Amino acid sequence: MTDETLHQDGIGHPDDLDRLWTPHRMAYIRGENKPADGSSGECPFCRVPGLDDAEGLVVRRGELAFVLLNLYPYAPGHLMVCPYRHIADYTETTDEEAAEIADLTRAAMRTVRATSGAGGFNIGMNQGHVAGAGIAAHLHQHVVPRWPGDQNFMPIIGRTKTLPELLGQTRELLAAAWV
Repeated sequence: MTDETLHQDGIGHPDDLDRLWTPHRMAYIRGENKPADGSSGECPFCRVPGLDDAEGLVVRRGELAFVLLNLYPYAPGHLMVCPYRHIADYTETTDEEAAEIADLTRAAMRTVRATSGAGGFNIGMNQGHVAGAGIAAHLHQHVVPRWPGDQNFMPIIGRTKTLPELLGQTRELLAAAWV
C-alpha cells in the first residue's frame, strides 16, 4: 500500500514515524484474564500459587504472601505482592499477613534497585473498582520501579510502554537476585 493509497482510503496520513505495536495489551483491555466474578475459583491471584514459578511469573514465595511480576506492567520490573488468602481489602489482612506484605515489599524494592538501579518507586493498592483495581476481589500491592525520565513521550503521547526484556527473563533475574 502506498502513501497515496493510505491517504485516499482514509486509513491514515503518512507521517514518517515508525510504529511500535503492543498487541499483547488487547488481552488486558478486553479483560481476558479478569475473573468473571469475585470468587476465588475465578481469581488469577489464587491460581498462580499452584503454578510453577516461571509459568506464574512468581519471583518469591513467603508463608502468607508471594511476589509476582505484573502480566501487564507499567514499567520493567513491575511487581505485585499478594496474600495467598483470597481477600479484597487491606483491612481484612491479619497482622501477620500485613507484616509479610510489608517485608516482601521492602525486599522487592531492594532487589529491583540492586538489579536495575531504579531511582524510585510507586507503591500502592487500588482498593475497589472505583479506585482503579483491575482485579478488586484479591488484594495486591503494586511495586513499580521508576527512573529519571521514564515518563517520556512513549506512554504520554504514544500511549505505549516499552519493556527491554521478556517477562520470563525479568522474573529469572529478580528471583536469582532476591535479597
